[in-house]
Amino acid sequence: MVTPQAGDILHVTREASVQFQRPMMFRVIRVHDWPTYDGWVWLDGYQLNAAGDAVERRSIFVQRAGLRLVPDGVTRPRNVAAVQRPAGHNSRPTLHGRPAVAAAH
Repeated sequence: MVTPQAGDILHVTREASVQFQRPMMFRVIRVHDWPTYDGWVWLDGYQLNAAGDAVERRSIFVQRAGLRLVPDGVTRPRNVAAVQRPAGHNSRPTLHGRPAVAAAH
């Protein structure tokens, strides 16, 4: 049985809860100490894509026995070159790689 900790990357499937018909990777940022049913836990964290990038922040309620710890390095991209920006390019990328829009004042 996995005892999740902040920083862990988990493979969350239907074994953890029926709500996860489609498995997902999840990076734990907090394990709540809220009282729950025996063997269940509330987790805050980020759903990850195949490259290991955070795509959505979520809170999930899961059975610890159904969680699987992902070994270090499995979700990390390999041999990916850094994104090169043209000189003088001032916009910051957002979570999805699109330029951020400056707020009007």
